[in-house]
Amino acid sequence: MHLVLVEPEIPSNTGNVARTCAVTGAHLHLVKPLGFSVDDKHLKRAGLDYWHLLDIHYHDSFDEVLDAYPGQQFYFATTKGGRYYTDFHYGPDDFLVFGRETAGLPAEIRNRFRERCIRIPMLNEARSLNLANSVAIVLYEALRQNGFAGMK
Repeated sequence: MHLVLVEPEIPSNTGNVARTCAVTGAHLHLVKPLGFSVDDKHLKRAGLDYWHLLDIHYHDSFDEVLDAYPGQQFYFATTKGGRYYTDFHYGPDDFLVFGRETAGLPAEIRNRFRERCIRIPMLNEARSLNLANSVAIVLYEALRQNGFAGMK
């Protein structure tokens, strides 16, 4: 699996996502601009001592990600998604894309890939879940669908 964070802003969230990727074998893709330095102590602390297990890629734009992985399936997590994340079948090499903590995915991306926008159900009064929690929820569903391949 591949996790893509588009312009993440909060280092501790990205660190937690990195740790989740490290323990699941998912590849992490960070799309610039980042709202922090990759040397940030909060980022490193959240990832603990798992950085050596992490396969991380940096991209200057989301289009760069698309160009680097032609033919791959992408799913876009957004509170504006039309279908639940459980409504899709995920393959082992699919890409799960998440937006910034304060604004989510840019409208251009949501509109371009509307049929692949997924959402996590929550109360109407709630704005959104924490980014790291959202990533874990969707990633583990995708891993479950693939029999937790390679995991104990």
